[in-house]
Amino acid sequence: MKSIEELVCEHPFLEGIDKTFLGHMAGCAENAYFKKDAYLIHEGDNADRFFLLRDGVVALESYAPGRGPIIFCTLKECDFLGLSWLTPPYRWQFDARAVEPVRAVAFDAKCLREKCDADPTIGYALMKKFVPDLMKRLQAARVQMIDLYSCPPADGAD
Repeated sequence: MKSIEELVCEHPFLEGIDKTFLGHMAGCAENAYFKKDAYLIHEGDNADRFFLLRDGVVALESYAPGRGPIIFCTLKECDFLGLSWLTPPYRWQFDARAVEPVRAVAFDAKCLREKCDADPTIGYALMKKFVPDLMKRLQAARVQMIDLYSCPPADGAD
């Protein structure tokens, strides 16, 4: 059985981050398991942690009146879940549900923010990991919205 530090150090999302810092991160981490259809987070709740997914699939959902929950993104092994822990007011902006059983490393957000505040180079290293994925997710959301709200061209228009 692997230690939490080994799991943190081996996760692909954190590849390239200094091993000493990863050891410090591991001090804020624990193993987490979610059964199929269990919620990892709920919209409006405190964003008090974030997750590195090890196994399984997570659906990111947003509730639409008259339509119910709409899946707008799915995450899988090697992805991370959670950005709301990074900025005040530290509240989740959507729900995340296990589509199949999920194993993850869960980080205590307050603990990790304190480590980043104490050593800004740690925070910067993490931001360099989060921002590219954030940009990919924003681009995917933009494409999805264009597809959702696009109108067919008017007659005779190209």
